[in-house]
Amino acid sequence: MLRRTNAYHISVLAVLIAIIIVQNVVPFFGYIPLPGLSITTIHITVIVAAVVLGPKDGALIGGIWGVIDWVRAFIAPTSPLAPLVFTNPLVSVLPRILIGVVAGLIFKKFRETHPTWGLTLAGVAGALTNTVLVLGLIGSLYSHQAAGFYQVDLSQLMPYLLTIVATNGIPEAILAGILAPLIGRPLLKFKR
Repeated sequence: MLRRTNAYHISVLAVLIAIIIVQNVVPFFGYIPLPGLSITTIHITVIVAAVVLGPKDGALIGGIWGVIDWVRAFIAPTSPLAPLVFTNPLVSVLPRILIGVVAGLIFKKFRETHPTWGLTLAGVAGALTNTVLVLGLIGSLYSHQAAGFYQVDLSQLMPYLLTIVATNGIPEAILAGILAPLIGRPLLKFKR
C-alpha cells in the first residue's frame, strides 16, 4: 500500500511539473491575453498540487514556475518590464512558492469538515496571493521603473496597481475558485 501511495504521489508530482513547464512554453496556455488584460492560468496548477499533494509539494511546483519565470526574464522576457522586475527572485520566485503554501494550508484546515469549500477558498487565496504579492513587490521595490513602464505618475502607481488587481486578480481568483474543486476533487478521490 505504501508503494502505491508513493507511486501515486511521484506520478502526480511529475505530471504537474510537466504541466507547469508546458504552460510556460506554449503560447496562450499559461497566459491568456484578452483585450486590456492577461489572465494567468499557471497558478491553478500550483493550487491543484498544493491541495492534492500538500503545501510542501505545492511550494515546490510554485518554485519551479518561479524559477522558469526568473530564467525567462534573462533570456526571453515576456514583457519590457520583465527584465527589470522578474530578474529579482523576490518578485519572480517567492510569490509563486507562497501560492502553494497558502493554498495547501487553507485546504488542510477545511479538508475534513468542508472539502469543497476548502478547495474553493484555496483556489481564491492562492490566486490572490500571487497577484497581490507580485504587484505589491513591483510597486514597493520598483516604483519608479513601474511608473515609467505603465506611464503613470508615481503618486498614481498604487491606485493603478490596485486596478490591475481588480481587472486581472479578481477574474483569476474566480477562475481558480471554480477550477480548483473541479480538478482537485477527482484527484483527491483517486488518491484515497
